[in-house]
Amino acid sequence: MNHQTTPATGPMLGTTLFSFTNPFHSRKCSFEQLLRKVAELEIGPGVEIIGFQSIRGFPVVDDDFASRFRDLVAELGLKPTALSINADLAIRRGTPLDDDALARYLEPQIRAAAKLGFPVVRSQFSASAETVRRLVPLIESLGLKLGPEIHAPLGVNSPPVMQYREMYDKVNSPCLGFIPDFGASARGLPPQYLAILRAQGIERATLDLALGIWRGPGEPHWKREEFNRRATEQKIEPIKASALSVMFSILSSHPPASWLEIMPQIIHVHAKFYDVDDQGVEQAIPYEEILPVFVRGGFRGSMSSEWEGHMYSNDDGFDQVQRHHAMCRRIFAEAGVRAA
Repeated sequence: MNHQTTPATGPMLGTTLFSFTNPFHSRKCSFEQLLRKVAELEIGPGVEIIGFQSIRGFPVVDDDFASRFRDLVAELGLKPTALSINADLAIRRGTPLDDDALARYLEPQIRAAAKLGFPVVRSQFSASAETVRRLVPLIESLGLKLGPEIHAPLGVNSPPVMQYREMYDKVNSPCLGFIPDFGASARGLPPQYLAILRAQGIERATLDLALGIWRGPGEPHWKREEFNRRATEQKIEPIKASALSVMFSILSSHPPASWLEIMPQIIHVHAKFYDVDDQGVEQAIPYEEILPVFVRGGFRGSMSSEWEGHMYSNDDGFDQVQRHHAMCRRIFAEAGVRAA
C-alpha cells in the first residue's frame, strides 16, 4: 500500500491592504471592495489593515462600523490578523510625547483593534520599551498581542530591538512580541527601483558606489553614513545623494537565520516583497532562504503579503500578491509544510 503523509500545517497566509495603496488612494476601490477582492482572488484568509489608512476617524470606531466589519469578514471567510497602529511621537509640534502621553495616545488604537476583532497589534519603535511596558495591563486585559515591526535598517540585535528584548525578559508577558519585516533580510535592491534611479539621471558610477556599500560589510546605519561621507567627498549632487541614501533605510541584508534568535517571540510577519517574476522568484528578497528558516523555527502564525511596488509602480498590486502567495505556497511545500 502507498501511504502518503499529509504535510504539517504551516503559517497562515494573508494580505495587508497596504499592498493595495494604489487602487485605494486613487479611489478605484473602497475599503469594502478591497476586502471582497482579497476573498475573490483567494489571497487571504488573513487580512491586515492600517488603522489610520483604512478607517475614517480612526482610532474612533463606532459600534455600527465594527459590527459591519466583523460581519463582512465572516461572510467572506477572512480572518483578521493584525491591525497596524501609529506611534506618532512628534504629533505635537516642537514637543515630543513623553512615555505617559504616548501611552495615552496608543490606548484608543489598541482598544480599536480589540473592538474590530484583530488578535495582534503592530506597533512601531518610536514607542519606547517603557511606553509599551505601561500598556501591558491593558493589552493583557483585552486578550491581544502587541509587537513592533522590525523593519530595515533594524535587525534582531539593533539597539532599539535589544531595549525591547530586555524589557520583555523583565515583564515576561505572553502578550508581547515582534513582527519581522522581510525587507530586513534582503539580498539586493529591486531591479525596477534601480531602473527608476537611472531614469532620474543617477550616473552609473554613483549608483555603483551606493550599491557597493549596501552590499558590503557593516551595520546599515554605518553604511548610510559612509555613503553620505563619500558622496560629499566626491562632490555628488546633494539631490542625487539624497535619492540614493534612501536605499539604506528601505532594505537591509541581515542574515535570514538571525530571525531564529527571536522566533518564540514572533507574533506575526510582514512578508515584504517588490516583484515576483514569471519564474516565481522575488529578486530582491531571498524567500527560498527565509521561509525555510521560519519552518525550522516552528512558526505557525499569520503572515501578510506586503507588496511595496507602489513605491515605483502604478500597478494595483492584485496580480503581484497572487504571485507572491503562489511562490510562498511552493516554498513552504518544498520545506515540508502546507500553508494555511
